[in-house]
Amino acid sequence: MSQTASAAGGASYASAGVDIEAGDRAVELMKEWVKKTQRPEVLGGLGGFAGLFDASALKRYERPLLASATDGVGTKVDIARQMGVYDTIGHDLVAMVMDDIVVCGAEPLFMTDYICVGKVHPERVAAIVKGIAEGCVLAGCALVGGETAEHPGLLGPDDFDVAGAGTGVVEHDRLLGADRIRTGDAVIAMASSGLHSNGYSLVRHVVFDRAGMSLDQRVDELGRTLGEELLEPTRIYSLDCLALTRTTEVHAFSHITGGGLAANLARVIPDGLHATVDRSTWTPGAIFDLVGTAGRVERLELEKTLNMGVGMMAVVPAESVDAALTTLADRGLDAWVAGEITERGDKDSGAELVGDYAK
Repeated sequence: MSQTASAAGGASYASAGVDIEAGDRAVELMKEWVKKTQRPEVLGGLGGFAGLFDASALKRYERPLLASATDGVGTKVDIARQMGVYDTIGHDLVAMVMDDIVVCGAEPLFMTDYICVGKVHPERVAAIVKGIAEGCVLAGCALVGGETAEHPGLLGPDDFDVAGAGTGVVEHDRLLGADRIRTGDAVIAMASSGLHSNGYSLVRHVVFDRAGMSLDQRVDELGRTLGEELLEPTRIYSLDCLALTRTTEVHAFSHITGGGLAANLARVIPDGLHATVDRSTWTPGAIFDLVGTAGRVERLELEKTLNMGVGMMAVVPAESVDAALTTLADRGLDAWVAGEITERGDKDSGAELVGDYAK
């Protein structure tokens, strides 16, 4: 029956726009990169229906808590598409997921990805997975599987999107968060690598629609082309944060993503306390000034959209500051004391930025 229908020009999956053979080739191309992320707890290989992780490895914990997160990289994927550069966007994906997980003090364990494309280009999909795998190595986690979905008719042949989910583990009595924060704690800022993966809808509107700039345009203030700046990978802080928890006392972390610095820091501040961050302790990178100037974007609007040069914050006791800064410096990460925790008259918690940025 099917042979007759096919011979007569009947419908098929391929005629609907889905190329199974291209998908199989993409899986073969990505296997070598996934293999580089493997941890001893991972069982099996790529191509199964589910990724397997040996949970007996958690027996060393007294009371293990599993931490999970999921995220994407937003409209930054459109910059990658326009530039034809696909191996950095996966790095961004790992950062967005695993840096959320480490905030509670959890060690990243494993990750899965979801890549949705209008048409499977095997080398392109493999490049995306290469970036995810490299990011997993930097985060210390395994890439145990994922899914590549072809959606012809919904997405154009060159369109794609990525998402991922991750899992980590933390000992119950080492869980970090608001309940550990005390008056007098210091707020340490860790430098971002640039815009990271938030606020690109605003950035794209400003640089393309308002300023009429192009991705291949060299910008002297940036020292490179606009496209190169916009595709700068998101910094992965997971192992840096875990190193801090091993070398000194840490009360909380805050991953600075959508919503900006003050809003994300406020998420870990307990009732009755307040975080004050002094803008004069750092100078945001040139890309933030470019977006603000080109789009005539007010400072408060920028600050609630972009990270302004800070990608992660740590709240530590005052006596832990020197050890924390030394640890981060030894790891090659620019960090500084940016603020402090004080009492607040009412029960509402919060965080605010004060002063002006250093020139």
